[in-house]
Amino acid sequence: MSVVFIIRGGLIALLCCTGLVALNASASDAPVTLSGTKEWRLTNAEGHPYRIMISEPEGELPYTGGYPVLYVLDANAYFASLHEAKRAQKAYRKAIIVGIGYPGDKPLNFLRRSYDFSPPVPEDRNDPPQGGQDQLLDFIERTLMPKVAKHYTVDEDQQSLYGHSFGGMFAVYALFSRPELFDHIVSASPSLWWHDHYLLPPERRFTKQVMDRTIDVTHTSLALIVAERDSPQEVQNTVALQKRLQPLSAHGLRSSVTVIEDEDHMSVPFRIENLVLREVLTARRR
Repeated sequence: MSVVFIIRGGLIALLCCTGLVALNASASDAPVTLSGTKEWRLTNAEGHPYRIMISEPEGELPYTGGYPVLYVLDANAYFASLHEAKRAQKAYRKAIIVGIGYPGDKPLNFLRRSYDFSPPVPEDRNDPPQGGQDQLLDFIERTLMPKVAKHYTVDEDQQSLYGHSFGGMFAVYALFSRPELFDHIVSASPSLWWHDHYLLPPERRFTKQVMDRTIDVTHTSLALIVAERDSPQEVQNTVALQKRLQPLSAHGLRSSVTVIEDEDHMSVPFRIENLVLREVLTARRR
């Protein structure tokens, strides 16, 4: 007996030698939801709203006594695939992923991220508005992290940050300016060229502090990732940054650079979910 399915206007028609049977293909138009997640709406000290997306941990507490936490920038675009990659692999299910996104359904909010991830600039170069990097770090440190710790048992020695492009630039700034805030940083295709390589002075201060032993990076890591088809400038800047930081391995800083073949600037985040999780969730302190 031959069977043919014909789909018309939400109905599936099952055609066989004995006749035609109509089946309802969609009982409702409910949106797809992600199991194991919740969402908060928070505002920073300046009154700017954020969508906070939580991928909840599964299973008993790890032997460390707390769940590791990965904070993800541009969560509207990148949270869902990281969440599902985490849930699909038993080794990662005990992690918490905290996505930092924006109201609305745009994958990337150009104006908000341009402000949040960037340094202050002269007024004649302030289009789009920039300069919110320290406000965002304050929000993460003083509002978001305490709320996460209030709702979950957190391993304070396993808190990480992941960002791409402008978010990758911000993640590197977070390491240089507040090295105690995150244990592991993953920076994909960072815009290190931005504003005349503005991260160079913070990098020099960070390096001096490490060399002088005024900050402890014994258990800190920076994973730099670039796409093969990123601009030559981005690839070269990223490789050069890792080379400059390599001597700090004598003080404990673990740094690496990975080039992802056959990808470009916008496609690379969707090739590296597993690499991101492995970088931040397999490191051990004790």
